[in-house]
Amino acid sequence: MTASSLIQGIAAPLPLSNLDTDQIMPKQFLRIIDKAGLDRGLLYDLRFDEAGAPRAEFVLNQPAYADASVLVAGPNFGCGSSREHAVWGLQQFGIRAVIAPSFGEIFFFNALNNGLLLIALPVEQIDALLQRVSNADSNRIEIDVMAGQVRADDDWTATFTLSARHRQMFAQGQDMVGASLQQLDEITQYEAQHWARYPWMKDVAQRVRSRLDAAR
Repeated sequence: MTASSLIQGIAAPLPLSNLDTDQIMPKQFLRIIDKAGLDRGLLYDLRFDEAGAPRAEFVLNQPAYADASVLVAGPNFGCGSSREHAVWGLQQFGIRAVIAPSFGEIFFFNALNNGLLLIALPVEQIDALLQRVSNADSNRIEIDVMAGQVRADDDWTATFTLSARHRQMFAQGQDMVGASLQQLDEITQYEAQHWARYPWMKDVAQRVRSRLDAAR
């Protein structure tokens, strides 16, 4: 992850309700053993027709939104299955933040824990922002993660909340693993105390396997 508390760029309007993770990342793009290449599958059925040709009417295929780094979306974005591929595909495509009235719960934490910023704003603010970014002349926005602000032009601002942990993760460029490793000393200390209290629980599987092997 890249350390960043400020996201600036083009915002693309995607006012679809209940856009689920199966639509964000269709199943045919899950047959991989790593994360590479998921950008090709992002919103595939919306971006391409049955013959694989780009749909000219879809917003991300339009020149004014080709380099979009933010999506302004409809309610319940990311509902459906728990696949992290939807998050990874958005990130590989260049999307750094999604602003919507609400999100699927599992998708919400998958996204934040992987460094994709999700911002929930009231419906009326989303409607106003959608109206702005639907105009190619006013489709740039700025997100200040630490201040909790979304700014469009000079006359529109919205505030959002984000947990202190996730704010810090974005500022330091950390995913959940990286954030956990910041507490490695405390984890090691707790582990030592735990095994001191419950020594009979340590390496149980290995000791049982050793006994079984010896009894053969």
